[in-house]
Amino acid sequence: MIRLEHVTHRYANGTPALRDINLEFDSSRLTVLIGPSGAGKSSLIRTINGLVKPSEGTVTVDGVQLTRSSAATTRAVRRCIGMVFQGFNLVKRLSALENVLLGRLGYMSSFSSTFKLYSKADRELALNLLERVGIADQAWQRADTLSGGQQQRVAIARALAQQPKLILADEPISALDPASSEAVMGLLVDIQRRDGIAVIANLHHLDAVRQYADRVIALKKGKVAFDGPPLALDQATTDDLYFGESQTPLNAPATLYPTEPRSEALAS
Repeated sequence: MIRLEHVTHRYANGTPALRDINLEFDSSRLTVLIGPSGAGKSSLIRTINGLVKPSEGTVTVDGVQLTRSSAATTRAVRRCIGMVFQGFNLVKRLSALENVLLGRLGYMSSFSSTFKLYSKADRELALNLLERVGIADQAWQRADTLSGGQQQRVAIARALAQQPKLILADEPISALDPASSEAVMGLLVDIQRRDGIAVIANLHHLDAVRQYADRVIALKKGKVAFDGPPLALDQATTDDLYFGESQTPLNAPATLYPTEPRSEALAS
């Protein structure tokens, strides 16, 4: 369970990135964050994983209040939070397998982690995870020789290697082609459903949001503007979100509405 209570975060210049956020997340749904550029989506994700401590309010992850915890406790909690990034964040000179093994460092002693002394069990786990994401045949390929879709699969396998209770995906498909985007989102849905791991993703295109999300949270100017199922995200709400007030059409997703929601798409 992740709980944010009255969370406000301000940049160094005093500008608020998040304003009085009150939200709860659990493993029963895949939650998608949406909103125009600068709405606070990435700030919210970084607040949840402890990279950013809010100016006000509390963040509780799995019973641990990150806003009041020690650095050691925060690191222990973050070990159980897998991250998937827009830019993949792989070590380019390492193989796909070695990148997945990096997800095990938080469970190793300082000596073993420094010299990358992975156990046989860790190596078997990494290979099994590459098999799960469909690229076991690329295990020894350098990360920088893989396609974008393959690199994102490696990143998902690395997140799973942490044996996480939560996966945060910050625009995981924005740099991918449609086929790779579908494969990556399918993996995240499978992780949430089969493994019971909470997944919170920040997505840009509303067609993908309505196809894959169980719950949608829209942010605008650091505040929650919508929280509900994707089918309740009507035209008036999206118009206000992306075109209202100072927002311009340049901040809007390319596609406002998809052809089918997640429940129907997965059944086909």
